[in-house]
Amino acid sequence: MRITSWNLLHGLAMPPRESAATTEELAQSLAVSVKKLNPDVIGVQEVDYYLARSGNINQVANVAAALGARDWAFAPSVIGSPEADWIGTNAAHKRIVTNKDSQADPQFRAAAGYGIGMVSTLPVKSWHRVELRRSPVGVFMTFPVNGKMTKVYVQDHPRSALACVLENGWMIINTHLSFVPGVNIFQIAKIKRWIKKLPVKNKQKILIMGDMNLPWDGLIKGLNWNSVAKQKTYPSWNPKLQLDYFLSLKVASEDVQHQIPIHDGMSDHLPLTIDVDVD
Repeated sequence: MRITSWNLLHGLAMPPRESAATTEELAQSLAVSVKKLNPDVIGVQEVDYYLARSGNINQVANVAAALGARDWAFAPSVIGSPEADWIGTNAAHKRIVTNKDSQADPQFRAAAGYGIGMVSTLPVKSWHRVELRRSPVGVFMTFPVNGKMTKVYVQDHPRSALACVLENGWMIINTHLSFVPGVNIFQIAKIKRWIKKLPVKNKQKILIMGDMNLPWDGLIKGLNWNSVAKQKTYPSWNPKLQLDYFLSLKVASEDVQHQIPIHDGMSDHLPLTIDVDVD
């Protein structure tokens, strides 16, 4: 089973180009990129759902279409664009949007937002979500502004983790943790407690993936996790840090085959891919 984790940066070309690509070009580039990766399951972070900046499309559904996958899910972190006015999700919002919603109602569309998603070419039995609190303080981060990398003070936003239980007995969890040091450790610990409540109990068939915003895997080892793919993933055009991980309670790095990521001009993170023997 091939599994990929990728922070998409909503499909932006990186490093920034002198002339901005059209939203149609960005969508096409995303489809080409995921076809090259050819995963059975992919978890994406920083993904848009019907936001104007990415062409008013459902990026997770587009990834599914590129892979010929039936099952997909989107978990909004915020309603609205993170670059503008946004609100956190509440009881009025659908917190897991899936392919079954549009199958039941072709006109269905949840509130536009930004968050994380998963796509699986393998049959999915169930989806699950847990909320992760945001940090009360922000940090300075570097972003492309008018074609140049610029430092901007950024407030944190609410986070979540999204799990898919597959018919083959595995459970894959995707998340995007806070960029504020310390807060992300508390969020990982909460995911670890949450896992105990989910239907898959075989720890050898549970994987957690995503952008953890942790530059040192020693912090992960302190929580009794195994990091099963060691690869610098950020920034994508000149990687110096590993921020993206596959974590396990029981699977060891020697039990997976790690695919070396290649930067194809999209996103500030490299995709991280592993092959796992499902047996």
